[in-house]
Amino acid sequence: MSAETKNTDSTNEVQLFAKVLTASDGVIAGTREDLSSVALVETLKASGFEVTQQRVVSDGVESVASALREMTENFAGLIVTTGGTGFTKRDLTPEGTRKVIEREAPGLAEAMRLVNPLGRLSRGVAGIKGDSIILNTPGSTKGCVECLNAVIDVVPHALRLLNGERLH
Repeated sequence: MSAETKNTDSTNEVQLFAKVLTASDGVIAGTREDLSSVALVETLKASGFEVTQQRVVSDGVESVASALREMTENFAGLIVTTGGTGFTKRDLTPEGTRKVIEREAPGLAEAMRLVNPLGRLSRGVAGIKGDSIILNTPGSTKGCVECLNAVIDVVPHALRLLNGERLH
């Protein structure tokens, strides 16, 4: 078990770690405030996660892929992206994520899409890279929190399985 998912006491409770990545040309340019990552951090903390990193990159396949490669290195936990999952030409977070993940987790992405009728417009993916789970969420503050809340209850179980615990 890696240091990122260490047991915290004798009750077999596992400490949960998370990172948040914002993909936004507007935030990078200083023309938009990054409220989505703030909302995600609050939601993650309220769900028992320790958020160890927040990062912002410009929209684009390579910027997202490069950041995710760095963020997953020697990390066991959840990485939530916000932004870049829609239909504009610069919404390329799913493509960047696909360049990094080793296996998709389509059930998580499907569950996130079901929470709101606008979820049908999301191209976000979910997948596994090493000991990390990556979730793409929309750039809207409401949408990213809704999507995360749709799956946050099963993520600790998924992380324990991913990191070698035999739970069944």
